[in-house]
Amino acid sequence: MADRVTADQLLAEARRGLERLGPAEAASAIGAGAVLVDVRSESQRERDGVVPGSVFFPRNVLEWRCDPASSFRDERVSDPARQLIVMCNEGYQSSLAAANLKRLGLDRATDLDGGFQAWKAAGLPVSPAEPR
Repeated sequence: MADRVTADQLLAEARRGLERLGPAEAASAIGAGAVLVDVRSESQRERDGVVPGSVFFPRNVLEWRCDPASSFRDERVSDPARQLIVMCNEGYQSSLAAANLKRLGLDRATDLDGGFQAWKAAGLPVSPAEPR
């Protein structure tokens, strides 16, 4: 199969199109109106906590909530003018997700380099997850 690529190649391709943000840059962008979109699993959120003010979507519905043309869109995250910062646990899944959002026309989509773990290590705010 000549068209076959590796997961590492997919990740590198996704990241080439992103201006990834470190934790401090992400915090500053959020302060300026960007939305932090948490795609971690519920068990990760329960175990490690959440970033106050972040918006949570399970990874399997992210594109439908963010797509401006989707009947399932969420107005908090479907405005192409708004910057979206996707956050997963360590910054891998979020890169792939942000690349998909850019393909949907959300040109200001990016991800948090190092994910939630980098955010927490930087000493930025974390709260316990709300019980479901």
